Amino acid sequence: MPEINGISVPFVPIGDYNGNNPRIKSPGDSFESIFQKELEKVKFSSHALKRLEERNIELSDDEMFKINTAVERAELKGSKDSLVMMDQTAFIVNIPNKTVITAMPIAESKENVFTNIDSVVFAV
Repeated sequence: MPEINGISVPFVPIGDYNGNNPRIKSPGDSFESIFQKELEKVKFSSHALKRLEERNIELSDDEMFKINTAVERAELKGSKDSLVMMDQTAFIVNIPNKTVITAMPIAESKENVFTNIDSVVFAV
C-alpha cells in the first residue's frame, strides 16, 4: 500500500503536494487542452454508426486520421456539408459540427448521386 508522510493510504496518489501530476506529460496536456482536442475530433451520428455496423465498415486509427484531416481541409475552405471519399467508402460529413452523417461503400450506392453537399474531399 502506498504511503504519504508515513501513513498507509488505500489509493495511489496522482500528484505531489506542490500540485504536480506525474501523469501529465507536458504543460500543454491539461484537462482543458485534452478536452479541446477531443471536441475537435470527428464524431459519428447514431445514424452513421448504424450504417457502419450494417455495412461492416471498420475504421482504423489511420483512416480516422485521414477523415479528420479531410474535415479540417474542408473547414478551411468554408464547406458546410461535404462528401468525403476515402478508398472505397463515401462519408457525408456536416463540417461545422464535425459529424459524420452517414457512410457507405461506393459499390453499394445505387444511383451514385449525392445531394445537399457543397464540396467533395478526397481523404488520402
